[in-house]
Amino acid sequence: MSQFEGVTVVKKANVYFEGKVTSHTVLFPDGSKKTLGVMLPGEYEFGTADKESMEILGGALTVQLPGSDEWQAFAGGETFEVAADSKFKLKVEAVTDYCCSYVK
Repeated sequence: MSQFEGVTVVKKANVYFEGKVTSHTVLFPDGSKKTLGVMLPGEYEFGTADKESMEILGGALTVQLPGSDEWQAFAGGETFEVAADSKFKLKVEAVTDYCCSYVK
């Protein structure tokens, strides 16, 4: 899906890590939520209350998922999932465009 129809976009950006990670929240009529954002190169750790599905639209990064010591590489066109109530680490190697879906 290259675009979303009939949604509400929150104007205020979500800004993390001194502006190196930014996103905007997209709200759907069924109550679901996604964020669309960009990550600059660097290392980050995120926590999530809800299960997340992170679709990489462009760029490249490696991810250390909860409970794993291994780093997995992802690039444009690939997706990974993160369990609810957990933390995960990212090493962003190139400017990365992403869409994060939150699963209740």
